[in-house]
Amino acid sequence: MTVTTTTHLNFRGDARAALEHYRGVFGGELTVVTYADAHAVQDPAEADQVMWGQVASPAGFHVMAYDVPARLPHDAGTNAFFVSVRGADADEVTRYWTALADGATVLQDLAPAGWAPLYGMLVDRFGVTWVLDVAVAYAG
Repeated sequence: MTVTTTTHLNFRGDARAALEHYRGVFGGELTVVTYADAHAVQDPAEADQVMWGQVASPAGFHVMAYDVPARLPHDAGTNAFFVSVRGADADEVTRYWTALADGATVLQDLAPAGWAPLYGMLVDRFGVTWVLDVAVAYAG
């Protein structure tokens, strides 16, 4: 049996823009199903919002998202989760960082760290905290 975990992000009206941004950063295929597409509209103002969406790239990046309907509570929280992107190639990680940093708040610049050749943390323009690093074998 194989198990895959996928980060699922919850937004309040920004899911499509976030998914389009992440597709621009990581490449891959964008799939969006709106509440109207699924015949699940309860509030006409939310008909074109994302009921289910994802970006999946051939390189292995995969994220899902949806717009929480107004009738349900939604609190993005503080440090509720980080999305970690680890790669073996410093140039590739740097490309992702540069694209994610557009409009973001950088918490830790992408730079060498004691545990990784490159490490950085930012909060993107959608409020999602990303941690990017170049993976190395754990020395114990």
